Amino acid sequence: MHLPSQMDPNPWVQFQKWYTDAVQAKIQNPEAMTLATANLKGIPSARIMLFKGVELGGLTFYTNYRSRKSKELESNPRAAVIFYWPALNRQLRIEGKIKKVPPSNSDEYWNTRPRESRLNALISPQSSLISGRKELEEKLEIITEKFQNKEIPRPAHWGGYVLIPHRFEFWLADPYRLHDRFCYVQKLKKWRIVQLAP
Repeated sequence: MHLPSQMDPNPWVQFQKWYTDAVQAKIQNPEAMTLATANLKGIPSARIMLFKGVELGGLTFYTNYRSRKSKELESNPRAAVIFYWPALNRQLRIEGKIKKVPPSNSDEYWNTRPRESRLNALISPQSSLISGRKELEEKLEIITEKFQNKEIPRPAHWGGYVLIPHRFEFWLADPYRLHDRFCYVQKLKKWRIVQLAP
């Protein structure tokens, strides 16, 4: 059994504690999170993304700005993410609004990516129809030769987003399904913690 008093009053502090626990437990890809978006018709879609840090008041991730997820985020700038760490019997849900990160932040992260990842980002028309893998391999061969021994600039269609939360929900599993759920909601820039039924 867990009590609200055992949770930090600041959800960011609690998030960092849980995330650090997941890293220290050597969970495979502790930074993996499911990102859920929806278009203006309310049709949802979800995919696994990689959390890249807390900055600009939220959680950052990077992607192709021409992808389906980006088109949905541009038209409906709200999203939710879920971290699930089964080895720790923990799940974390975060909901909030979405903003693009400044180009300088995208440039900084772009330059930390492996060279192969940067080349792939240049040639992949993410979420668009292609004739087959061969099409991508041919483009990759051309672009690899073009940038041989050269810096690879970040394309304008690739960069980051930040999810600025207004709600956190920390979930702890119970073997008999009497799970603990602690929800942080923000009102007037202050966080309030409540407990929800499983």
